[in-house]
Amino acid sequence: MSDTVLYEVSDGLATVTLNRPDAMNALNTDAKVALRDALESAGADADVRAVLLTATGRAFCVGQDLKEHVAGLGGPEPMRTVREHYNPIVRAITGMAKPVVAGVNGVAAGAGFGFALAADYRVVADTASFNTAFAGVALAADSGMSWTLPRLVGPSRAADLLFFPRSLSAQEADALGLINKLVPADRLADEATAVARAMASGPTVAYAGLKQAMAYGAGHTLAEALEKEDELQSRAGSSEDHRIAVEAFLAKEKPRYVGR
Repeated sequence: MSDTVLYEVSDGLATVTLNRPDAMNALNTDAKVALRDALESAGADADVRAVLLTATGRAFCVGQDLKEHVAGLGGPEPMRTVREHYNPIVRAITGMAKPVVAGVNGVAAGAGFGFALAADYRVVADTASFNTAFAGVALAADSGMSWTLPRLVGPSRAADLLFFPRSLSAQEADALGLINKLVPADRLADEATAVARAMASGPTVAYAGLKQAMAYGAGHTLAEALEKEDELQSRAGSSEDHRIAVEAFLAKEKPRYVGR
């Protein structure tokens, strides 16, 4: 694994940390490849039950490293990184059958904002900020933001934020519904880790079902969503964790899930 992205697994939790603090975690090719590979590894690892995506330094991620990007302008495919890196990263976050928590420690702009929105749960420092950024450098949206942002804030607000990019404070982002948990900056690491660890010790099959159900429901009719709920609930109901939960409830004990 590259030192631009740190990867650690402990007690069912994979922590993926963007580690280019001097560049505000801007995404050069090395970082994009390492982030993609780390997330895909976490998704495929049966011992990983939850993922925490966070960063070092004062920024979460300011998106594409434009210093590297400018060298490719004028070439045949200046934006091939969307296909090769950004799309696989977002698919890895949204497609893995386990929850992903974004611990947003600072500014999240462009693709960094998109990756945070792709996560299932966002714990955000009260000093963080968000910026769509794309139109500011004459680009359309990527990193899934054309899908995630309108669903979180509505089409009108999404259009405003995309056409007229500006810095959103953590408090404004919270008011718009973009944040699950807003915490003091000096508590971000502890709070994000606590949420992710709670998920790593939770009912993994149920979390996967909830994640899949919400994604499916966003693009299907109620009738289709009901059929999908039946399928996913049958899977969860057959899990060992469901049996553990029911037995613990009847015994008035706290369940100790095994992730199966």
